[in-house]
Amino acid sequence: MSQVWNLSPGGLFIEARGSGSVGEKIKLEFLVQEGQIRAEAVVRHVQPGRGVGLKFTAVRNEDRLNLTSLLNRLRRAS
Repeated sequence: MSQVWNLSPGGLFIEARGSGSVGEKIKLEFLVQEGQIRAEAVVRHVQPGRGVGLKFTAVRNEDRLNLTSLLNRLRRAS
């Protein structure tokens, strides 16, 4: 399990102990209050020892609504 920062419709920053490589493809699965969110992403930047910035390349159609609902809930809470 990893801490997520800066979640947006386009991607996120995730804390990761291991370092990825720019251009590496990643599969993501979140289980949040709104339901499951499965996505594919690509590593856009790496901060060694901190984590990686990921850009979503695909979000399953059935999970896109959950992602939108999650983002709306987070905006209301801040």
